[in-house]
Amino acid sequence: MNKQEILNIINIKITDKAQYFENLIAETRASNNDTKSSMGDKYETGREMLQQEINNLQRQLNEILNQQAVMQKINSGPSEKVQNGALVKTNKGLFYVGASIGEIVSDNQKIMTVSAESPLVKMMYGKKVGESFTINTIDQHIENIW
Repeated sequence: MNKQEILNIINIKITDKAQYFENLIAETRASNNDTKSSMGDKYETGREMLQQEINNLQRQLNEILNQQAVMQKINSGPSEKVQNGALVKTNKGLFYVGASIGEIVSDNQKIMTVSAESPLVKMMYGKKVGESFTINTIDQHIENIW
């Protein structure tokens, strides 16, 4: 498994998401400015709703930027235990510990990206090859860690 390739895929996806939210915020701000010249109080509600949408998008962008900061600190070298930057194979699947951006494909294998804050990673954090853990009454066995 090429962890550097996985790291690159994740970083590209995070950068794309950040760009998407930045563009959406800019477009929403532009439409908010368009309504400022409209007359009457009925447009105040519309502007407030647009401002709330901008705030919501900004919060989502901040979450993405936090994920980006986490990923920049990750070393793509080998791991001996489950930690940030570890690629973990259990009897239930492949998991990359870093930012939670969903499923990616590398070397024709599906890999679920998970945050160190996720319940799954909290259960297996610090464990080594051969150890087991249980989450939601499902037993999992760590088969390999890269």
